[in-house]
Amino acid sequence: MKFKNTIVAFGTILLFLSCAVNPFTGKKTMALVPNSQLFPTAFAQYDQFLNENKVVTGTSDSEMITRVGQRIAVAAERWLNANNYQGYLKDYQWEYTLVDDATVNAWCMPGGKIVFYTGILPIAQNETGVAAIMGHEVAHALANHGQQRMSAGMLQQLGAVAGNIAIKDEQSRNIFNQAYGIGSTVGVMLPFSRAHETESDKIGLYLMAIAGYNPTEAAELWKRMKANSGGQAPPEFLSTHPSNDTRIANLQKLAPQAKKEAAKFGVTSFRPIN
Repeated sequence: MKFKNTIVAFGTILLFLSCAVNPFTGKKTMALVPNSQLFPTAFAQYDQFLNENKVVTGTSDSEMITRVGQRIAVAAERWLNANNYQGYLKDYQWEYTLVDDATVNAWCMPGGKIVFYTGILPIAQNETGVAAIMGHEVAHALANHGQQRMSAGMLQQLGAVAGNIAIKDEQSRNIFNQAYGIGSTVGVMLPFSRAHETESDKIGLYLMAIAGYNPTEAAELWKRMKANSGGQAPPEFLSTHPSNDTRIANLQKLAPQAKKEAAKFGVTSFRPIN
């Protein structure tokens, strides 16, 4: 029991010392793995992924991915500078890559390394749709969601270790492990992930608007995502992502706010949708 208390105390201290306020969310976030360690690892993994996959270059689509990414990154820097967070992006290394793969997906590594699969482009339909996706992925990096997920996973493992040390009876320990695994995943980790997705939707919507893309189109993108899924999705409480209907409703509600935020930067009209 004494050792268990030591683990819990150590975890509490570690969590307290590693919290920082993220400028985009205004929330304290877990950072058990510092960006100085996380970013170089992410960059190396990204390079390895590109070496093992078919990168598309020299096409209008690949050029569009880079163009949109650069505009979203500039929008992020404008927002940060306007809100007195100069230098926040100094360790980020933005890179935007199109990969030939039918998977309907895009993702961003910590530190700003982004991949779009060609399979998502028909659903994006146009540059504004790409901007909605890009804003969401860039937002994950800006809000340090990868860092937070790693930190949460470490704490989840710490709780499991403490429980296994404290419970001596094997049968009780097996029951604990099963209950803890389900409870910590469904009750903590999955809601944590869904909250990140919702945060990224909001941040991304603001960034795409500041970059000159109409934020009302983000909800239209997710309507197409929903249609593409054919309605096949797990219940929201068992998913890492909010349901399509939840996302669409949130994006529709937030679009007017995103336009107001863009107006602060002199953006009152948006690029044509084509």
